[in-house]
Amino acid sequence: MSERRLVVNADDFGFAHDVNRGIIEAHTSGILTATTLMANGNAFADAVRLARDHPSLDVGCHLVLVQGPSVARAGVELPQSIPELLAALTTRRFLPYEELKPQVDKILQAGIRPLHLDTHKHTHLWPPVLEAVARLSADYKIPWVRRPFDFPLEAAGIPWPKIAFSNALGAIRSRFHSTLNAYGCRTTDHFAGFRITGSYRAAELASLIGNLPEGSTEFMCHPGHCSEELRESATRLKESREVELEALVSPEVRRALGSSRVKLVRFSEL
Repeated sequence: MSERRLVVNADDFGFAHDVNRGIIEAHTSGILTATTLMANGNAFADAVRLARDHPSLDVGCHLVLVQGPSVARAGVELPQSIPELLAALTTRRFLPYEELKPQVDKILQAGIRPLHLDTHKHTHLWPPVLEAVARLSADYKIPWVRRPFDFPLEAAGIPWPKIAFSNALGAIRSRFHSTLNAYGCRTTDHFAGFRITGSYRAAELASLIGNLPEGSTEFMCHPGHCSEELRESATRLKESREVELEALVSPEVRRALGSSRVKLVRFSEL
């Protein structure tokens, strides 16, 4: 039987101070092994400091084309929604590579050498953004790119729109991987976390771990503490971040790793 390896990767490092605090807590007291940093986040400097203080935490780039300030163009706000982004891409009001490259540069200039890339709101599902992300991976020798296609899960308790959208992603999977292969990008064998974002507790996470397929899996999560800063932020994930954090530090989840013989790893260990 092939080994089962799990990377537990938190999005939104740098988004808010109490998101940062939750991510570090999930790493030091739980099963979190990696995170991705938002170059345009309000708490970017705090996240950089925390990353330096916790070198055992892999840090990558959470590339942002939706919501918040542009890093490439001072004083400019990014599109506020996916439809606005698609309109901007269609009319070529900005080009993804030119918008995202300064984000990678800012993270590198902060002294962090990223090993993995993903995108806010999974915008690299759209071909022009995927092309830009794959180019960045090749140009900066950042080997790992997220494949945001959930492996099959039991549908019980998962909202049907998430199930429908997740299933629809399968239709673009072949083209997605062809683009990444053309640029020499690497992905984990499997991915999980989209369908259950904001809706899982320790029991659900333990069950997912027990049913992991063979090979490597990235599990996406969004831990944090729901402070006033977060409540006033443009995100739908607020109180749910504390629920996810509780699951990530749960002894039940740690026991599930042991009983299922799943090995926790970082991207740097794959």
